[in-house]
This record gives sequence, C-alpha cells and structure tokens, in this order.
Amino acid sequence: MKGILGRKIGMTQVFTKSGKLVPVTVIEVEPNVVTQIKTKDNDGYEAIQLGFDTKREKLATKASIGHTNKAQTTPKRFFREIKGVDINNYSLGQEVKVDIFEAGEVVDVTGTTKGKGFQGVIKRHGQSRGPMGHGSHYHRRPGSMGTMRPMRVFKGKKLPGHMGTLTVTIQNLEIVAVDVENNVILVKGNVPGPKKSLVVIKTAVKKPGKINESEELISYEVKPETMEVTEEVENVETASEVEK
Repeated sequence: MKGILGRKIGMTQVFTKSGKLVPVTVIEVEPNVVTQIKTKDNDGYEAIQLGFDTKREKLATKASIGHTNKAQTTPKRFFREIKGVDINNYSLGQEVKVDIFEAGEVVDVTGTTKGKGFQGVIKRHGQSRGPMGHGSHYHRRPGSMGTMRPMRVFKGKKLPGHMGTLTVTIQNLEIVAVDVENNVILVKGNVPGPKKSLVVIKTAVKKPGKINESEELISYEVKPETMEVTEEVENVETASEVEK
C-alpha cells in the first residue's frame, strides 16, 4: 500500500498514438512530507501521516507549527494518514514525490463531492414528480411518509436535506501518465470533488499491485521547423486565393 495527496486541477483529454481519445483528470501533486510515523507500540496501529500544501506560518497555529517542526518542514494545510504501509521504508521528514506511481497502475482516488446545498427529493434521490396540471395539488413533494401506524416516520425515509460534501472513493482508476517535472498525475476518468480540491491517491484495494499496459501518448511539442512549414503553406493558400 502506498499513497499521496494532491490537488484536482480539472479535466482534459489526451490522445494515444493508436488514435484513441482518453478523458483524464489532472491532479497536481507537490512533494508530500512525512510528518508523523505511527507504530503499534505508541498508537496501536501502523501508518504514516503526510503533510501537503505549504502555507504561511502566520496562518498556522502554534500546535501545527510545533508538529511540523518535528519533521523539519514548513506548516502544511492538509494532513492525512496512509495505513497499510511498511513504516520501515519511511522516515520522519522524508519527501514522498509523484514518482511513487507509474503509468498503467491501478489506484483508488478519494475526494469530497461538490456541495449542492438543501435540495428536494427529486434532485437528491431521483424520485418522480406528480402531474403538473393545475388540478393536481401534488407536484414535487416527498410523497407518502409511510404507514398509518405507529404514527411516525421510519428511519431511512428519503426526504429533502443537505446534498453533497460527502467523502467518496472511486476505485480501480488507471494512471495514464506521470509527469515528474511538473508534479502532475493524469488519471483516466473523473474524480470526485470540485477544482482545486484535495484528493488522496492510494493503491487499489481490490487490485493491489496491478499495472495495465499503458499506451504511448502523442506529444504536442511544437518545433520551429514545423512552424516554418505552416507559414509557407499559409502563404501558398493566400497566393492561390489572390489568383482566383
């Protein structure tokens, strides 16, 4: 088991050399710092705590500053634990970088869904509405509350309420590419949460250690020779239009 914290940037699409379009989520992963190592003797379980996203010392509490000083690092905005790791491979203050994952690896991504406020049963639970004619007095209401007796609403009844801001994990997502220079991971498909939100990338629980065959992506680097050829083509087209 291994994991790292990142920030969701947004979605885009890439193309493989075979011509396949792949929708991907761009996750920015700055180097994480191991701020604490938990052992069975002291804490009852083994895990590492990762700190992510440096923030100004002015905005941090004294307790947070003291905690990060033990790891000899700057105050962090987010702290998360990664369980199931071999703590012997980590040391206090160690940096965990994006290169711990590779293209084709299967992972689980956890994030917080978008908050949608107070919503009714139609949007929140997908229930059907009543007739919209003027004679009908039932349109978008919750519906029956249950049986006549015992004169109360049973637990679990789907009613209007707060929607969103739930911790959701999408399993078995494939890593399309890992950009070590820019600290970016491209994950195939969508990831829960709005843009700039925190996400946690971990080894897949159901498929640990599985690595799919990754296809090579098309590079979009523009060379000067290509630009000169493009300009010449444009000039030829312009001249042909003038002759017409």
